[in-house]
Amino acid sequence: MNLNYLDFDYSENTDGTGTFDAMASVSPSQLANVYAEVEQVLRWAVQAFGADCGAVEDGFAWNHDLQAQQEYTVNEHPVFDPASGRVRTQQGKAGVPRHTVTLSISGSAEFCEALRTQLESA
Repeated sequence: MNLNYLDFDYSENTDGTGTFDAMASVSPSQLANVYAEVEQVLRWAVQAFGADCGAVEDGFAWNHDLQAQQEYTVNEHPVFDPASGRVRTQQGKAGVPRHTVTLSISGSAEFCEALRTQLESA
């Protein structure tokens, strides 16, 4: 896999279930690229381990959680007023939105080893 936006961190619990977590925060012009990477990872999981996914403790090989959020930033312009000794702020215009996409994939030891191999082969 050739991933430029998603950088996965791996953790494992005591029963051997592993979790890969990635987050990307991008401008609107980059959002399609992030979703293309999400699609690439999830297509691999479906092709390698089947479309049936769910909690590993319920017998599934893998599961995923995909979330997204859009945020706008508004700059504030603080000004100190020496006469009153107070700071007042004026808000600027809203900036370009940021899109934050998170993808968590959990799986059995076999699934995690296979995904790790895919991620490292890039």
